[in-house]
Amino acid sequence: MKKFVYMFSEVDKTMRNLAGGKGANLGQMTKLGLPIPPGFTITTEACNYFYENKQKLSKEMIAQIEESLINLEALTGKKFGDVSNPLLVSVRSGARTSMPGMMDTILNLGLNDKVISGMAKKDARFSYDSYRRFIQMYSDVVAGVSKAKFEKIISAMKAEKGISSDTEFDSKDFQEMVTKFKELYQEDTGKKFPTDPKEQLYGAINAVFESWENPRAQYYRQMNGISAKWGTAVNVQSMVYGNLSETSGTGVAFTRNPSSGENKIYGEYLINAQGEDVVAGVRTPSPIESLKDVLPEVYEQFVTVAKKLEVHYKNMQDIEFTIENGKLYLLQTRNGKRTATAALKVAVDMVAEGLITKEEAIMQIDPQQITALLHPQFDVFALRKANQISEGLPASPGAACGQVVLSVEKAVEWTNAGKKVILVRLETSPEDIEGMHISEGVLTVRGGMTSHAAVVARGMGKCCVSSCKGLVLNEAAKTFSVNGKVRKEGDFISLDGATGAVYEGAIQTNPATISGDFKTVMEWSDEIKRLNIRANADTPKDARQAYEFGAKGIGLCRTEHMFFDEERIKAMREMILSDTTRKRVKALDKLLPMQQSDFESIYLSMKGFPVTVRYLDPPLHEFLPKEKEDIKILAKEMRMSVKKLIERIDALHEFNPMMGHRGCRLAVSYPELAEMQTTALMQAWCNVHTKHPEYTDVPEIMIPLVGELKELQFVKAIVVKTANSVLRKNHMKVDYKIGTMIEIPRAALLADELATEADFFSFGTNDLTQMTFGFSRDDASTFLPDYYSHRIYEFNPFATIDQQGVGKLVQMAVKAGRETNKDIHLGICGEHGGDPESIDFFERTGLDYVSCSPFRVPVARLAAAQATIKNREK
Repeated sequence: MKKFVYMFSEVDKTMRNLAGGKGANLGQMTKLGLPIPPGFTITTEACNYFYENKQKLSKEMIAQIEESLINLEALTGKKFGDVSNPLLVSVRSGARTSMPGMMDTILNLGLNDKVISGMAKKDARFSYDSYRRFIQMYSDVVAGVSKAKFEKIISAMKAEKGISSDTEFDSKDFQEMVTKFKELYQEDTGKKFPTDPKEQLYGAINAVFESWENPRAQYYRQMNGISAKWGTAVNVQSMVYGNLSETSGTGVAFTRNPSSGENKIYGEYLINAQGEDVVAGVRTPSPIESLKDVLPEVYEQFVTVAKKLEVHYKNMQDIEFTIENGKLYLLQTRNGKRTATAALKVAVDMVAEGLITKEEAIMQIDPQQITALLHPQFDVFALRKANQISEGLPASPGAACGQVVLSVEKAVEWTNAGKKVILVRLETSPEDIEGMHISEGVLTVRGGMTSHAAVVARGMGKCCVSSCKGLVLNEAAKTFSVNGKVRKEGDFISLDGATGAVYEGAIQTNPATISGDFKTVMEWSDEIKRLNIRANADTPKDARQAYEFGAKGIGLCRTEHMFFDEERIKAMREMILSDTTRKRVKALDKLLPMQQSDFESIYLSMKGFPVTVRYLDPPLHEFLPKEKEDIKILAKEMRMSVKKLIERIDALHEFNPMMGHRGCRLAVSYPELAEMQTTALMQAWCNVHTKHPEYTDVPEIMIPLVGELKELQFVKAIVVKTANSVLRKNHMKVDYKIGTMIEIPRAALLADELATEADFFSFGTNDLTQMTFGFSRDDASTFLPDYYSHRIYEFNPFATIDQQGVGKLVQMAVKAGRETNKDIHLGICGEHGGDPESIDFFERTGLDYVSCSPFRVPVARLAAAQATIKNREK
């Protein structure tokens, strides 16, 4: 019989895929002898069965759950549904990868009127406080009754009593609240609140499995590359009570500071509270250090246990704990979400402490996260002049400027319109995940350093300031005030997530640099990685940035981007609209010195690292004006009638430009284009290498969009003839390289033939993906969301390479190319070159390098090192 349910004592950290991260860690802590409330885990395989069978549990699963419940009663000495000594449980999700706040939790399950009558004899206030919490959670998670409706009742009761905090309610207040909550449940659902503990349990288990597919969990998975096939486990754990007394409490703490990485216990707790109070930000918690004054023995025990867990897991830990009448219990440990700055410091410090190796340190860091360090920080001088309007808790560092939006919907609308926004909320909840993801930063009225906003923002590398002083929102009026001064949605503010400062207006920023721990980790990555990292750079500025970020060459220089300057576009348009070869050459002669100058600057910027130049690729109509007024101006400049110009533009219009007159087809039709670009490139190389003979790079010329060997041979002959002429003229010799982009499926299929003429292949995975899938990345956004929701595709194939289809073409081309030409150099220059998961695939496929945008170079360096380590272990 297949086992779907395991007691915590049967699980350890190696069973993460089956028991989920939470279950695996609870099992491991149980084995380490730590104070863990006992419980059991329903596996991720049960979740998959649940979805494969009309969202139902099998009889076999139910039998195993019943058996585990009996075992749990024996371990605790309590009985489910018993009046005198009731067993209450929490029901929580637990995917194999941490997804904080994305799925659902229910506490105090097992309460009903009979059970509460027995409990209330011992402590009425605690009992009814627990009951009202359970009803609210269960109603929200299982029955879909909005939490806001319950909060409205709570707020009204506070106003009636003239109090501001939940802790000021007495037992009668909570008893009244329970009655009102039940009435709300019945009014909203048409049913009475369930009283059978077993019915409650299975309702909760089903709801947690169902939360795997809620919109926020789907969005989080897509954002973080988590497969829907993994499923979530469900953890059923005996309750311990942080709301039992003034020597009880609950908290969340990290073994090191998740913002700075400082090696010091960092966290928050609340006395007389349950766990959700801390992460929801409903009450402002106290710093963990103050616990040593309130409950010193508990604090010392916690510090000892926390360090033991860090040493065991060899990683910074995020620990949830509850104190019940002065006794410490651990409810969860996991590798802590941290800022990019903290991730680097923790990794470097742990190596220095001898706790982990360089390889283990590299594997700890999320490559995507360090992009937060590659973008501008506030200019120091501009910051001195800025008007600080408030401050809050520095929940997640970074600099963020944007227009204030007060809702996720507005954040999406304005971001799609090209605006940069700051999401301002009373407190964030899991439903805000998309708004947080697309915003520059997050500002909240409430919540501590371990609130939902803080934890999720740190995981995303987003700037966040929480618990902002004097901030009042009026969402109905679309206004907000800070210390009494009213401002409106759309006003600019700036956030400093490192200090918690909030400023009026947009503040000037300065570019990022790689230094300190960041530099150390990059150096380790370069020592370990096999793949070389190049950059896609079309201008000297981009080339310099790429060099500063550690690129060892340029894998893609798109020459068409050099022609859009005001003066150059005129010459380009003159060339396009010329009706004879002589006129085209005359126009190209104007462009030649401009392009040559750019090539020289790029070569100088890269200081001897190789530069791969792709010849003109887009259709010519992209260079021509579309607006009537612009057409009139161009007609006047070209000394031709508007009618004739429109006729010429119409003639160049293509029904499917992606597959039209572009790439090498332009050079076949207009050989003079290839002649001009070769002359400019080779002359630039000669000029630079005359001044810098120490540079060892050779010209690398890439012919785009080749799908037939004869195309490559035709254009290559023009390039060779022109290049040799320039070299003779300069009395220089160099073994220049001529290669092609593999971006048409036919080219991948005929790679063995192309390799007879090509010195290198560069996979243009953007176009290769478009042509393999048969849809444009520009248009796919209209229907891909439907494909994600129906599980036709799980991820965007333009963000992470499709290994089954496009990847198979890449593997075929690599194998065939190397069989024909053992010296062929192989790289990739599409957007996938900066995606860590894709880089792992390219490592396994045996490419020589990946090329990505300059700001993705450090990400690629780290991801390449991780790919080397992972595949070395295999």
